[in-house]
Amino acid sequence: MSSATEQFRFTDALHRHKARVYSIAYRILGESGAAEEVAQDVFLELHRSLPRLESDQHVLAWLRRVTCHRATDALRRRAARGGAIWNEPDESALPISEPPAPSPLMNRVERLLFTLPPAQRTVIVLRYQEDMEPEDIAIELGMPLATVRCHLQRGLHLLRGKAERTLKEYIRD
Repeated sequence: MSSATEQFRFTDALHRHKARVYSIAYRILGESGAAEEVAQDVFLELHRSLPRLESDQHVLAWLRRVTCHRATDALRRRAARGGAIWNEPDESALPISEPPAPSPLMNRVERLLFTLPPAQRTVIVLRYQEDMEPEDIAIELGMPLATVRCHLQRGLHLLRGKAERTLKEYIRD
């Protein structure tokens, strides 16, 4: 493949997937600066790896997998430095292409996602933001299917309980 063709493929992938990559990283990390760094790293790696990726679907799967791994690595580095694993998310940091949250209640509920353990948060983001099936998530993350299902079940259970408490607080306010 010619370098012009590879450059076109890279530019196309960048334009088509930059909001998705940033959004996945942001929802795992909860911090815009760290999400931007992860997205940059992912696209630099894509530039080097693109000749090995055979199709647009392969590129998308590769981007999801690498973004999740890089974001998780960033969380581990943050924890190793003694930083909090979770920071209050910067709501203005989501890409403009993302629809705004419809209500203050939705903002509160969306913030609950950031309170989940990283593995559960990653699996839930892939399942419900990226609309991936558990079997595909297991493949993408190199996790046993039972582990993915467990993370989904536990994460959703935690979210449900937290959402109920948030709804009660919202109604009281």
